[in-house]
Amino acid sequence: MLSRNKTLALAVGTCALLGFGFQAARKTTSKDPLLAGYEIVTVAAVADAVDQITGQRGFMSHDMRPRTITARAVGRAVTVYLEPTTPEKATPSLSTRESTAMIDNGNPGEVGVIVIKDGIDVAGIGGLMATAAKARGMAGVIVDGGVRDLKEVRSLGLPIYGRSVVPSSTVSRFAGVARNVPVQCAGVEVKPGDIIVADEDGVVRVPAAQAAEVLKRAQEIDERETKMVPFIRLHKALSKAVEVFNRI
Repeated sequence: MLSRNKTLALAVGTCALLGFGFQAARKTTSKDPLLAGYEIVTVAAVADAVDQITGQRGFMSHDMRPRTITARAVGRAVTVYLEPTTPEKATPSLSTRESTAMIDNGNPGEVGVIVIKDGIDVAGIGGLMATAAKARGMAGVIVDGGVRDLKEVRSLGLPIYGRSVVPSSTVSRFAGVARNVPVQCAGVEVKPGDIIVADEDGVVRVPAAQAAEVLKRAQEIDERETKMVPFIRLHKALSKAVEVFNRI
């Protein structure tokens, strides 16, 4: 009987003959080697890697979904926090002050994270803010709240995520109270400088302090799963692949 190592070697050789599996090649755009690495790995692998390396959840709630056709977003987080308040304290300027400042000071490749406390029924971003974020070269915007002006937003090619789609605004209801502070976004704490990785699978936050270690583990996961796909097709069985590759 073949040893497990010999079986794995044989499996890898078979995969080389059959070609790699489902992982699609991606081009990198970032000059930061760390971010360039995250542009290539799958979001699912990043979620698993955060689980394994940090022992904590990094994935946001299931309803944090891409609201634009262009979905892939990778970059360092800049944050905004809004709270409910009275209409006189939620004037147009006070309501959007922190979000506007975050975008107007945004750097190319950053991902805006806007958290509206209990604000799933109001939009935290629409066409004007999205236009400004695109012009600044931001990599995307994540909203713990709603998104509006979908037709306009989708025309920009900027990845926008939100927990809902609604026509309302934060004006007269919410005020921006803080910028670049730790926030709880869709079930996950996000700190300024953390890495956000998002696509159709959802959104994952990677703690900045452990980003290199998480990336290495995510790359290992992707590599292993890529080799598993042709092995499963060849043997027409998942259990054998799990046994050989020790991965599910």
